[in-house]
Amino acid sequence: MRGTRCPHDAYHGGFAMSASQAKAPEVHVRPYWELTFDADGDPNVRQLAKVLREAPRVHDLVVFAHGWNNDHSIATRLYDRFFAPFPALAADATVGYVGVFWPSMRFTDEPIPDFDPAAARAAAAKAPRTTLDKGTRHALAEVFPRGAPVVDLIARRLEEQPDAASAFDEFGGLVRQLVGVSPSAATADLTEDGGQHSTPAMLHEDTRSVCLEFASALETAAGPGAAASLRLPGGLEKAWRGAHELLRQATYFAMKRRAGKVGQTGLGPALGRIAEEAPGVRVHLVGHSFGARLVSFALAGLPKAARNVKSVTLLQGAFSHYAFAPRGALNGRQARVDGPMVACFSRYDTALSVMYPLASRLAGDDRELRDLGERWGALGHDGFKEVAGAVRFTLADVLRAGVPGAGCVSVDAAQVVRDGPPPSGAHSDICHEELARVVLGAGRITG
Repeated sequence: MRGTRCPHDAYHGGFAMSASQAKAPEVHVRPYWELTFDADGDPNVRQLAKVLREAPRVHDLVVFAHGWNNDHSIATRLYDRFFAPFPALAADATVGYVGVFWPSMRFTDEPIPDFDPAAARAAAAKAPRTTLDKGTRHALAEVFPRGAPVVDLIARRLEEQPDAASAFDEFGGLVRQLVGVSPSAATADLTEDGGQHSTPAMLHEDTRSVCLEFASALETAAGPGAAASLRLPGGLEKAWRGAHELLRQATYFAMKRRAGKVGQTGLGPALGRIAEEAPGVRVHLVGHSFGARLVSFALAGLPKAARNVKSVTLLQGAFSHYAFAPRGALNGRQARVDGPMVACFSRYDTALSVMYPLASRLAGDDRELRDLGERWGALGHDGFKEVAGAVRFTLADVLRAGVPGAGCVSVDAAQVVRDGPPPSGAHSDICHEELARVVLGAGRITG
């Protein structure tokens, strides 16, 4: 593993820690450690050394990787809320907790329902944004540190909304430049379903047409009963609202690619170090959204001799439901888990049921939304696909009878993962005691 650099202690997930972040919410379970990686997968070596030094005092180590978050504070609040039920549920177990931080972001117009219900309800009544708010502009400039001038140009075009085909072509070029994709690039790690490895269609097809597709998808995500304010007008405004969504999805495409790299080159080797220096510690990986992709790709970076990963729980995983199938990039990696690999999914997650498959489309002839969910669907939408021996249960099933002791297990968590405004829906609605019980059950952590 690389790691010759030592990121400063104030470095958190790719962002310099501000004064407000220095007073960020804390995680109240103990013992708790932070483990930070940069975009190349290099760890904060001081943090890793602390984990290696202190982890041997626990029997089970729960390692959680966030999805898209735009600051250290939000990820910390997520870990605090999710871990809160664990001590009472496993009172006699010796459990330690690790929060993984990596350089990701979300658009700040996406409130997290479990953290700010009032803001989520307000967002549900608003029309999709066309312009970039200040927080999102700052987050884009932070997560793409060499792209600040490009972010400014993108923001200006979204504000001006010029009525010219060339303006949309320019906008598409700016988005490609921001996320580091050439129009003719072929990148080997973009898909998990074994299909053609190429730049997504959203980044090389006619930009205005793609923008209109995204605008229509926003209406689909809003649902037939949405407030009138969510019904988009036609013409130019609709196209530019779709352009805002194109930027969002292109950013998430870049985060998805980054999550795999951080998992394979960063977390996987770090878990190998834990196996060497704390051989008695049982590791349980948990990931949300792109964090689910991160911990899954950690299995690809796990040294062959390491057998310390005893369970993996993927919460609303934002990567292909074919990832572990024979056609997928992670085919067979589930065998690196000495226990079950659980994928929790929900039909109420419109980020994954509508927006993700559209953004993941790689072939120009795959135009219909009704076909996209099956071909380009996400693990957090409907669970594992084409994995031999995989089983499916409801959340009630596994809470009553327990999680199987091995293999790939899809769990329909719509019973609790159900709240949130469009376009993401219930994607971030994961802080529930029931899901904590799934993690503990998968890991055979009892107390």
